[in-house]
Amino acid sequence: MRYRARVEYDGTDFHGFQLQPGRRTVQGELERALTQISAGRRVRVDAAGRTDAGVHARGQVIAFTYAGRLAPDELERSLASLLPRDIGLGPLRRVAAGYNPRHRASQREYRYAIWNGPPRPLRERYALGVREPLDVTAMAAAARELVGRHDFSAFGGRHGQPVRRLERVEVRRSGRQVTIVVVGDAFLRHMVRRLVAAMLRTGRGQADPSDVAEALNRREPAFEGDTAPAQGLCLWRVSLSRRLKEDRNRENDEHEQDIQPA
Repeated sequence: MRYRARVEYDGTDFHGFQLQPGRRTVQGELERALTQISAGRRVRVDAAGRTDAGVHARGQVIAFTYAGRLAPDELERSLASLLPRDIGLGPLRRVAAGYNPRHRASQREYRYAIWNGPPRPLRERYALGVREPLDVTAMAAAARELVGRHDFSAFGGRHGQPVRRLERVEVRRSGRQVTIVVVGDAFLRHMVRRLVAAMLRTGRGQADPSDVAEALNRREPAFEGDTAPAQGLCLWRVSLSRRLKEDRNRENDEHEQDIQPA
C-alpha cells in the first residue's frame, strides 16, 4: 500500500531532511521507524522538498510504500509511537502506486520568522532575533521586486535552469514579530534564505529596494552570498496537484531549495 502524510518537525537538531550517513536527519528517523514496523526491511520515504540543517517544517508532505499487514489506523499509531518528539506525523492517506509528492507539488510556501525585539530565547528557537528597528515598508518594497518569473542565479547555487516563478513575496509585522512569506513553484539551493538576507539589508538601511532589483538582474552572487540563518525558516505549506507536472518542471524540483535548501 502506498501512503501519503503531512509531517511537522522542529529542525533544530537535524542535519536537514535528506538521509545522510552518520547524521541525524528527518528522513533517517522516518525510515528507521518504518523499518522497525517492516521486519527490518528498509522503507524509502519520498518528500515534497529537502530542508537544510536547522530548518523547520509545518507542512512537509511525504509518501512511502508499506508491505506489512497493519491496517492504516494501526500503522499510523505504531509510527507515532516510534517517532522522536521533534517529528509529528499527520493522518495517513492512501494514494496510487508510484505517487511522489515532489512531482505532485504545484506550490511551496515558506515563512521566515524574525523577532524584532529584546532577547526572547524561546521565540528565537524558531525565529531570527534582530535588535535594531527594521523598516518593514522598505522590506516590502524590496519583496515586490522579486515577484514573478526571473533568473534567480543571484540568490541561488549554480543550476542549469535557474529560472523560477514566485507567486507571492510578502513582509508582515505583528507587534515585534516580522514574517516574510515566499510562495513559488520551486526554489534554488538556499534561495529563500538569501532573499530574506537581501530584504533584511533593506530593513536595516544597508540597501535600497532598487539595489535588490539590480542584484537580481546582474545574476552574480547578490550581496556576497549573504544568507539568513536557518532557524527562522519553515516549510509552511505544500500545495498538491492531482496531475503530474511536465518533465521539465520535475527536473526543476530535483534541486528545489528545501525549506531549504530554501
